[in-house]
Amino acid sequence: MTESIKREFIENAAEIGIDLNDKMLSSFDIYYKNLLEWNAVMNLTAITEEKDVFEKHFLDSLTITKIVSRETLDKGCTLMDLGTGAGFPGLPIAIVFPNIQVVLVDSLNKRIRFLEDTVQKLGLSNVTCIHARAEELSRNKKYREKMDFCCSRAVANLSTLSEYCLPFVRKGGFFISYKTEQVQNEIDQGKNAIKVLGGGNVQVEFFTLPGTDYQRSLVKIEKVAITPPKYPRKAGTPAKEPIR
Repeated sequence: MTESIKREFIENAAEIGIDLNDKMLSSFDIYYKNLLEWNAVMNLTAITEEKDVFEKHFLDSLTITKIVSRETLDKGCTLMDLGTGAGFPGLPIAIVFPNIQVVLVDSLNKRIRFLEDTVQKLGLSNVTCIHARAEELSRNKKYREKMDFCCSRAVANLSTLSEYCLPFVRKGGFFISYKTEQVQNEIDQGKNAIKVLGGGNVQVEFFTLPGTDYQRSLVKIEKVAITPPKYPRKAGTPAKEPIR
């Protein structure tokens, strides 16, 4: 990466409580170059400029520190990134917090192949990549109600995301959704769905992404009760017919 982008990345990460060391910086550089290489033959991201990737993907992924304590992240936990795409937010989190066991899940196998290749090149031992749909994987006893955190940056309303993500979260754990500043309406419309799915105690953190003027938010939903076995419903239903 260029020196100016490296300097900005270090400074902006420091604003959210992250001290990037040389190993982490090298990992992000390898990640970025591999992303470009694979993106030339498959659609991983429309954002390809180095500055934009480091801000809008890498830094944005790391803002989980805005709503989860550094103590929790440093000591280790389990985190699933559902609908991970090119690995955001799970892979940047895995790079910076090696004690977290990260599970990257995506329904497209070609994305998983890219992620497996990247994980191998980064030498990460704390990342598992899984090709699966949420509806199917949530029936697997190894993952249902087992995760400390389930995160998603997917573009879908909060009701739909909650139906996909909350079944993976253990009681006492959290679902974290990466959103823009215009999230309150989604929260209001999704209150009943969140309750039905075993969620509660919704917390929202609004902020400006350091070094930019991008307005962001993180929604943290606690898992307060077991999700009824019938959820999530069959593929496509949560988006077409959100729980009201």
